[in-house]
Amino acid sequence: MSDASGPTGPAAGPVSIDLARERAESGIDVYLAELDTSLIGLAPVKARIAEIASLLLVSRVRERLGLATTKPTLHMSFTGNPGTGKTTVAKTMAEVLHRLGYIRTSRLITVSRDDLVGEYIGHTAPKTKEVLKRAMGGVLFIDEAYYLYRAENERDYGQEAIEILLQVMEDNRDDLVVILAGYADRMEHFFSSNPGFRSRMAHHIEFPDYSDRELVAIGELMLREQNYRLSPAAEATFAEYVALRRRQPHFANARSVRNALDRAKLRQAERLVNSGVVSVEALSTIEREDILVSRVFDDKQPES
Repeated sequence: MSDASGPTGPAAGPVSIDLARERAESGIDVYLAELDTSLIGLAPVKARIAEIASLLLVSRVRERLGLATTKPTLHMSFTGNPGTGKTTVAKTMAEVLHRLGYIRTSRLITVSRDDLVGEYIGHTAPKTKEVLKRAMGGVLFIDEAYYLYRAENERDYGQEAIEILLQVMEDNRDDLVVILAGYADRMEHFFSSNPGFRSRMAHHIEFPDYSDRELVAIGELMLREQNYRLSPAAEATFAEYVALRRRQPHFANARSVRNALDRAKLRQAERLVNSGVVSVEALSTIEREDILVSRVFDDKQPES
């Protein structure tokens, strides 16, 4: 009489798995911690990414023990306004998926419609297949995915790219993860028009806009990383700038903050050069006047 084998056999007895050890050995916490420190705010997004990482860790263990028969679907949808960290989170997701063994590399390929859709007959398929070839084994991030197909143009070739993508997402789901990103309302319309995409998305993550306080903190972090700082007077003016700018059209969260600080550095540089001899501290300090000259403060056309 032979003993039952395997964790589910009656002679095997209870089997315990140290998930904390599994998690530590995977190394995913390093990337989750980096995400937490590199992105200010976005608590709901960070929590969702941590949940997905835990689910995938458990799924990996279950597969190893013979408790799972299929691998989880990994394609995702990121919705939110520009500048809310979608690309940064996609990079972290690629690292997590790679560390857990779901993809061969942590490579992230970021593309838009122009990278996939051709301009004439016979052009789209080679373009799309070349992108997919580069992305295979990693993550393909398609920004503003709803531009793939323009229904109002009967000669549009986007539908061909969509059909190729859908087929590869199904046939190669063990070797490619696709993340679609864009505005929430436009993505909803896109999924309604292309139900094949919706059915293949395992996770839908919404990225909220940043608050005024978070945007100011993001700006200060950007400056610190470049060895700049705001003077006390400039801090107050920058906070006022953020509050005004976010109420204007074409505001893009962290992207608009970065653009505003780039312009402030230009003004600071011109001011310093015109002043002649300056201190080392002055080279690293953005003053109130460098921000106050923005058109945002005089109700002219908003800066993009």
